Amino acid sequence: MATAATGEPVQRYRDAFAVREFRALFGAYTISMIGSVVSAVALMVLVYQRTASPFLASLTFALAFAPYFVSGALLSAAVDRVPIRRLLVSCDVASACLVAAMALRGLPIGVLLLMLLGVGTLTGVGGGARSAVLPAMVPPKAYIPARSLMRITSQVTQIGGNAVGGALLVVVSPRVALLVDASSFLVSAALIRFGTRYRPPEGAAEVPLVRDSLRGVRTVLGHPALRRLLLLNWLVPTCGVAPEALAAPYVAGLGGSSALVGWWLVALPLGVVIGDLLGIWTLSARRQQRLVTPLATAVFVPLLLFVLEPPFAVAFPLLVLSGCAAAYGLGLDALIRSTAPPDLLGRALAINTAGLIALQGLGFAAAGALGEIVSAPTAIAIAGVVGLVVVALLRPRPARTPETSRTAEASSA
Repeated sequence: MATAATGEPVQRYRDAFAVREFRALFGAYTISMIGSVVSAVALMVLVYQRTASPFLASLTFALAFAPYFVSGALLSAAVDRVPIRRLLVSCDVASACLVAAMALRGLPIGVLLLMLLGVGTLTGVGGGARSAVLPAMVPPKAYIPARSLMRITSQVTQIGGNAVGGALLVVVSPRVALLVDASSFLVSAALIRFGTRYRPPEGAAEVPLVRDSLRGVRTVLGHPALRRLLLLNWLVPTCGVAPEALAAPYVAGLGGSSALVGWWLVALPLGVVIGDLLGIWTLSARRQQRLVTPLATAVFVPLLLFVLEPPFAVAFPLLVLSGCAAAYGLGLDALIRSTAPPDLLGRALAINTAGLIALQGLGFAAAGALGEIVSAPTAIAIAGVVGLVVVALLRPRPARTPETSRTAEASSA
């Protein structure tokens, strides 16, 4: 096994790809993510064509976040009660059916939005299942690279998916694009079914699913050290999405064209991809964990400069730098895994995924509301200040070893 100069195992993406099951899981996730982004654009266009309502069109994006509260709070126990492979395949097949049904003509807008909530709930359960199975699927040295690859895929689909969706809609109708998405879920289900092995559930169905899920949330959040890490993992992105939420008003305030909004929305995801790649290639696992607090702080320092209302040519690299600092997630993922008790790990990872996405949705809404009260540059700077306070309050505490405990006791004596 290759080791770094410190004696630690070297983290490499190829160690994750060397696992056949992970290749299947990664391929399924990538295909379904591309399909989901394309369908989001298609559904927004379809709703706008039928209603001419900007509010209802934008609501299709907002509803993508809301179901994660449901999946995290009420359905997270499914990852312990249902075999993971069966759970993932079932979520993909059910999502394919719902998305295909959305393509039917004449459906009321309310029904379309309810179906969208259903797909979002299934996607949330599936996301929790992927997070829960990953530690069992890859060796310990490949866990952080595997998590990083999933994060990179999510960001790259944000960069390219909207463009692909827009280009596709030039050629086909929104309903055909929805059928493309339905097909992507079926391909994902096939990859999971035939590319991963069966794993029996780790928990028993002793109590109803919802009650078990709520009990699990209380147990996970009742663990002080784990709660602190989860809150940090949720609240840093909640504050960090402010520039994306305020992209349109900021660019409009600069007198820029709508095309610049698209470029603006590329900046943060691009930075995240760069930061993750550099973090895996250049930092040992121990260094990644030590840099969680400095990097999480660095997410918000560039945002403070927006109080000066920088022009686009300056704002874009500032946003890329902010995104690069999101490499704090590498070390934080490792800390969450090592802090969660073994019997809570699957549940904790599922809840972590749900909370991460759900609170980002709240972050979008909060930034938009703040942008109604103050200017977009000021709102971004305020989000930066709040983010720094979050990091200061929730930064990871060093583990107390027996040696440090004895030292503390001796000094107090």
